[in-house]
Amino acid sequence: MKSKPLILILMAIVLSLALLSACVPTAAVEEGDGLSIVSTIFPSYDFARQITADTDARVTLLLQPGEEVHSFDPTSQDIIRIQNADLFLFVGGENDVWVDGVLSGLDKSVNTFRMMDYVTLYEEELVAGMQEEPEEADAANVDANEQEWDEHVWTAPVNAIAIVKAMTAELISLDPDNASTFQTNADAYVKQLEALDQSFREVVNASGRKTIVFADRFPVRYFVEEFGLNYYAAFPGCSAETDASAATVASLIDRVKADNIPVVFYIEMSNEQMANTVAEATGAMPLLFHSTHNVTKAEFEGGATYLSLMQNNVIALLAALN
Repeated sequence: MKSKPLILILMAIVLSLALLSACVPTAAVEEGDGLSIVSTIFPSYDFARQITADTDARVTLLLQPGEEVHSFDPTSQDIIRIQNADLFLFVGGENDVWVDGVLSGLDKSVNTFRMMDYVTLYEEELVAGMQEEPEEADAANVDANEQEWDEHVWTAPVNAIAIVKAMTAELISLDPDNASTFQTNADAYVKQLEALDQSFREVVNASGRKTIVFADRFPVRYFVEEFGLNYYAAFPGCSAETDASAATVASLIDRVKADNIPVVFYIEMSNEQMANTVAEATGAMPLLFHSTHNVTKAEFEGGATYLSLMQNNVIALLAALN
């Protein structure tokens, strides 16, 4: 951490993040007569408002700030919003199993945008560090013809870029009068996402360490695969569990000690208990790595964006790999 190259890299990253942050709009979306866009989760909501900035488009987020995504159940008002939308944005994974039922029950067809359709998918799997095997009853209930894909596709900036480009094309097809504005906004936003991607690459390439530990759920499979990182975690990304077995906690503690890992990550809206336990046993530092799946009320009201949250992850990753 004290070497001159790393100090220079850190200074460059901080400067680039400051420049990017200056371009980020606030969370507020004005009412208007333009497109009505409804999104299930924060990343696609934020992508849409970046693309439609300076137009009359209305972007609505169904998952309220601070709400637990794994227990989300659409209200009757949510269903009305979806039915009246010009475009409905959703992920398409395990947490969106309710979507097909809602769409089939609407009085009319709705234009939809499924984020998982625009990237290469990874299968949901047990992650390194877990000690438990799937229960036999659960395994028996899995249809061999149904693939369970990891849904957290937006966590890799290159995937975010692909999604933004595809979303822009869809919005232009729905509102050609605003095509120029949508494309201009998207082009500028993609450049910021490319700079974000480059910041992560500079951190990883300059680091001797390539392993990270999550004492929590692990919703960043696409991120680590993109940047070639090894990982250990307590649960897969879509797990509804929050309490790991003693064997899993012990395994993570052993890994942190063996590899002298300086940081143990937890994710947003975690109780942080497991990360604190591992940190206390090893001397590592617990740090937030934000998947951006959802934001707290304070983050939302403070103008948090996908970019601002991921920029904080750049600094967290720098600490974890050095």
